[in-house]
Parts: sequence; C-alpha cells; structure tokens
Amino acid sequence: GYSLTLAQAHGFPAAGLRDLEHGVLLHDIGKIGIPDAILLKPGPLTPAEWKIMRTHPEIGRQLVEQVPFLRGAVPIVYHHHERWDGTGYPLGLKGDDIPLGARIFALADAFDAMTFDRPYSQAIPLEDARREIQRSAGTHFDPRVVETFLRLPLEVFETIRRQSVE
Repeated sequence: GYSLTLAQAHGFPAAGLRDLEHGVLLHDIGKIGIPDAILLKPGPLTPAEWKIMRTHPEIGRQLVEQVPFLRGAVPIVYHHHERWDGTGYPLGLKGDDIPLGARIFALADAFDAMTFDRPYSQAIPLEDARREIQRSAGTHFDPRVVETFLRLPLEVFETIRRQSVE
C-alpha cells in the first residue's frame, strides 16, 4: 500500500504499477537461498554472514527473471537495497541510475520497517519515522521521492497501516 500510494503520487507510470506491485511482494524472494542459520540468527550478523545475506537480491533476480510475466519486477527485486548516495548493494548504483520503482520501494520499505515491531526493533511513531525519512533524503533516499512522501498527509499512511493489520 505504501509503495503504490507513493508511486501514484510521484507520477510513476500507471502501466508500471503492476510490475511495481509484483516487485514489492517478491522483493525478498532471494532469501530462500540464504541459510536459515543466517536468516534466523538472533544476534548481529558477522561480516562473512552479511556478505552471504547481501546475495539475496541476485538470487531473487535470477528467480524472478525466469517467469515472463514477472520480469518487470526485476528492478525492484534486484535494486531495493541500493542507496541514493551509491553506498548500497548489490551494484552500488547512485542517484537516478537506481530504477525509480526501487527508489520508491526502498523508502516505503524503510517506513514500514520503522513503524511495525520487528524481532530486532520496536516500532516508532509514524511522525518519527517520517522525520527519519526526511533526514535520510539525499543519502539513503531519492530527495524527490522524499518530497512526494512528505507531501502526503500522515493520515494516508495511518489508513494503509490500519488496513494491513486487519
């Protein structure tokens, strides 16, 4: 919901929304190739374990590109961990070289991660998450996508969040 709402508000091509949706739903499919000992590890990962974990976008890309109707989702699956400043992975893409759908999803995924309890972190209030997204514009996130995100009323995200837990 966050990704599609943000994409539409940002002017993402309507013809690409289905591919975006597929990419959002399948973004971590590559984790099926990551050993459970790493995926389910209760504590922090070692550098060697992180190296393995960071292969999940490539594994996901290889899986998704085999299915013709899902090929449009590959940019999101493969590039959702890239960062605007070029410090992400798997390729270290920077700025507009990162596919727009992946830039939109990265922001939406971070917002979701911050606002829902996870085994490794407690949820923070939506307003605090919004401020963190704003603080990360130009480093982690595309500043233009952040501007679009900030223009949307917080109530829109509250509604999406509520619907996702019902």
